Amino acid sequence: MENLVSAVDFWNDSVQAQATMKKLSNLNKTVEDWESLDSKIELAIEMLDLIELDHDPEIFQEVLSETNEIQNTLDTLSFRLNFSGQYDSGGAILAIHAGAGGVDSQDWASMLLRMYTRWSDHNGSDPQILDVSYGEESGVKSVVLQINGDYVYGNLKSEKGVHRLVRISPFDNDHARHTSFALVEVLPQVDQSVEVDLNDDDLKIDVFRAGGHGGQNVQKNSTAIRITHVPSGIVVVCQNERSQRQNKEIAMRILMSRLLDLEQQKQNEKINELKGKHISAEWGNQIRSYVLHPYQMVKDHRTGIETSKTEAVLNGEINDFIKSYLTYLVGNKNS
Repeated sequence: MENLVSAVDFWNDSVQAQATMKKLSNLNKTVEDWESLDSKIELAIEMLDLIELDHDPEIFQEVLSETNEIQNTLDTLSFRLNFSGQYDSGGAILAIHAGAGGVDSQDWASMLLRMYTRWSDHNGSDPQILDVSYGEESGVKSVVLQINGDYVYGNLKSEKGVHRLVRISPFDNDHARHTSFALVEVLPQVDQSVEVDLNDDDLKIDVFRAGGHGGQNVQKNSTAIRITHVPSGIVVVCQNERSQRQNKEIAMRILMSRLLDLEQQKQNEKINELKGKHISAEWGNQIRSYVLHPYQMVKDHRTGIETSKTEAVLNGEINDFIKSYLTYLVGNKNS
């Protein structure tokens, strides 16, 4: 890749060149991280040789501290090996859709939005709302987030599926226990260098006025965009920006991500068909339950990992669930 970058005609295609430079930068960073770890290990071994000669307790404590740091770095770098997918190192587009259950499910969708926003903040990522449809009374019917950062898609692809909440409903005067559902979609971010088979004749584009809380129109002009990809039936709506052009650009970006995700699903289905595995319907694939009553527990149904620290999880501390699922995923691929 370094030879490619040094070619005379490298910058003739600026979009492809920028994508190549970004990939090369990520690869160099990976190499530097492993070489740095290797150097630390060699230094620690040299210090151990000194301990054998001098029996110096201060040097021993220094080596002990360095060994703990080496182990932590090794765990982090080893975990990154799970991110072998083509788009794992980049950002993600995350969509949340309230399920059946009216205001309770819409409130649950807004709780998940807060959870993923907090996770992004904790992990140094940059979340941005691309589109949102608010509920009439509370919460959101659907919301689309763009989350920028390193390995965001690699991490958050583990969150794809149905999330179930059990609690005493704050919207029920009888204080009855309610079960709510929300669907989380996670798509890889698609930049201009990624080729997606998209024919203008396959697109139906509608323009309408953007709506706010309760469905009222908040724009006098028609700036909201609805794009339908006729062959696949995929529909994308964007109304968050004030200009029609911006909404169209964002809608096209989301559409390309959805088409790319659809293609990946088809490839996975072919692989699973060869392996003889049964593929369950997306909406029926309940991945995690969050129980707030009559007891406190969050449980991932794929890996079995659970915790009673529900408040911490809903505040974005979901890395244990992510790591457990990705490790489980790699184990399945290797089996």
